Amino acid sequence: MADYVQNGQRISAGQYTETVGDYIREGVLTLVVVLAFTTFVLFIAGAPPLDAYYHIFKGSLGSWGKFTHVIKAWIPLTLCSCGLLYTFRIGLWNIGVEGQVVMGAIFTTYALRFGIATPFPLVFLALSFAAGIAGGALWALLAGFLKTKGGVHEIFAGLGLNFVAQGTVLWLIFGPWKRPGVASMSGTEIFPTDLWLPYISSLRISPIGLACALGALILTAAMLRYTRVGLYLKAIGNNPNSAYLLGLKPNRYMLIAMICAGGFAGLAGSMQVAGVYHRLIPSISSNYGYLSLLVVMLANFNVWIAPLVAFFFACLNVGSIQLPMMLQLDSSLSGVIQGTLVLATLAVHAWRIRQKTRGARP
Repeated sequence: MADYVQNGQRISAGQYTETVGDYIREGVLTLVVVLAFTTFVLFIAGAPPLDAYYHIFKGSLGSWGKFTHVIKAWIPLTLCSCGLLYTFRIGLWNIGVEGQVVMGAIFTTYALRFGIATPFPLVFLALSFAAGIAGGALWALLAGFLKTKGGVHEIFAGLGLNFVAQGTVLWLIFGPWKRPGVASMSGTEIFPTDLWLPYISSLRISPIGLACALGALILTAAMLRYTRVGLYLKAIGNNPNSAYLLGLKPNRYMLIAMICAGGFAGLAGSMQVAGVYHRLIPSISSNYGYLSLLVVMLANFNVWIAPLVAFFFACLNVGSIQLPMMLQLDSSLSGVIQGTLVLATLAVHAWRIRQKTRGARP
């Protein structure tokens, strides 16, 4: 009988089948709980549930144009999720990923401003992406230093830096980078089209953006599974005290994980500036940083499940725009579904563990 490897341990085919069956049962039960709760909320709001679900589906996958909007949301959400896999692997709650997206967007905008009216726009476009990665990584590194050198918990450090990043965006839009003659909540002046991320007009999707997201998934999977860095991150995350006995330095690898997470988040910010809005706006992150936290947790920290969950969340975000127009419902219903998904997943998983524990008792 063939054996399988799971979480670094070899298990039999029978055990593997039982484990997969547990995951499927948990998934089905989670969906039932989410649909029941969401339907209950819709009934309270006086809206027909089936119509609401139909318009969410039609608003996200009902046409090629709407599907492209889903992909545009999926790309930065997947990039942020890839980055979070590094920090979760070592046991860090990188709540500051939202601010890292924002700082990546700020650094990208700064670099693109030098490319206006130059004969080498593509050079500055490439440099802007490098600047975005650097901006996100530096912002994450600052949170990492506060954690390792200052003893500040990464949650509090990340939240504080998120507010600073958002405040910086507003100051730049209404101050040094304001539109000529007027400051506007619509953001800075739109960049020339030669500084936009190239896209195929017939597909309305940037192949560069799609390649970056797919490349991030492959790189993250390879790094976490086949490299020493991935092994050390897992070892430290499982037991930081034992890691010292192996000669590892947890603080060093915590900083490495934060840099990786910030770099991917900064790249997501670059995509938002150069590929979506073509300028810096107050809500440049679109809350993809916070949303990616839910994606990774719902995917059970699995690098290959994360993009599927991210696609589902992107569909909810795009499809929910139809609700105010068709049913006079607030589009925040998608947030209700997303939050309920995470809570239901955690609750069902805890319930299954408790049932197994009871069954194992003599």
